[in-house]
Amino acid sequence: MVERVELKSGFCWRVREGRTYVDIVPYGASLRSIVVPDRDGVLRDVCLGYDGALDYATQGGCLGAVVGRYANRISGAAFTLNGRTYRLFNNEGPNTCHGGGFGFHKRWWHAQPAGENALVCRLDSPDGDEGFPGRLVLEVTYTWQGGALTIDYRAHSDADTVLNLTNHVYFNLAGQDGGEVGDHVLTLRAGQITPIGMDKMVTGARADVAGTPFDFRQGATLGERWDAPQLAPAKGFDHNYCLDGGDGPDAVLTCPRTGISLETFTDQPGCQVYSAGGLSPRPGKEGAQYGPFHGLCLETQNFPNAVNTPAFPSPVLRAGEEWKSRTVYRFTTE
Repeated sequence: MVERVELKSGFCWRVREGRTYVDIVPYGASLRSIVVPDRDGVLRDVCLGYDGALDYATQGGCLGAVVGRYANRISGAAFTLNGRTYRLFNNEGPNTCHGGGFGFHKRWWHAQPAGENALVCRLDSPDGDEGFPGRLVLEVTYTWQGGALTIDYRAHSDADTVLNLTNHVYFNLAGQDGGEVGDHVLTLRAGQITPIGMDKMVTGARADVAGTPFDFRQGATLGERWDAPQLAPAKGFDHNYCLDGGDGPDAVLTCPRTGISLETFTDQPGCQVYSAGGLSPRPGKEGAQYGPFHGLCLETQNFPNAVNTPAFPSPVLRAGEEWKSRTVYRFTTE
């Protein structure tokens, strides 16, 4: 069932199945709540969010938002396509991050129900938007069914452009008011990362995770890793993992306090693991207070700066072609 729910300011759309549900705010097409049972059957809201719809416009942080036109970072706030150089807005030093100064997470999307268990959000990005070429028409559909949140992306452009979309949801499987996620255990099927420099920009190389704090192939507790010296420039994890692909979940996150596990499946080549070391203190939902390390983002994506790195998977979307991608977040309990 899809219903409209009034908030302290504005409203959200609720997609409900039984006792569980997800809430989506039109600003940024942002996931506001994901409510699932813990091992004792107690309902827990496991994503960070704000009380009112307008808080998403004033508080920032990209909480639960769709990020684009190019998620993550582009070096020098520029790229060359078809022999022409496009200049972008540099909103992180000399670089562009998450689409520039007015990325998709800062837009009001048009949302409407799509059947009994889905909501479709639409956005029209004009040619030249934040410097990117081509008019891009985008649909993001959220489907909530059987304890799984499926995010389907569809886009097409009337001119050649570049595209990299993700969702910036912060998970806390102890509950959105559960504090730091240092006790969460992460398993990640990825044998390499794309290393970063002091400015968080990828170097253009790939590096094996074996023997480093970045190795989650056998599972590890987050809080035992994020203080490692190698992670200091990013204040914890803020790194793109090169996914191995294949059958089964690409990532599994588990909270020992609640027994809730999250399995992530994607058709994208990368996953940005962000442990929210840069999340400044702020008020959250229902009196909760958020701060550094209070959530974990698993942002399925193409590689950062792939627009300027020929060795990375191409982010080019040709005119008239349709771009599709799917990510599934499936919740279970021990």
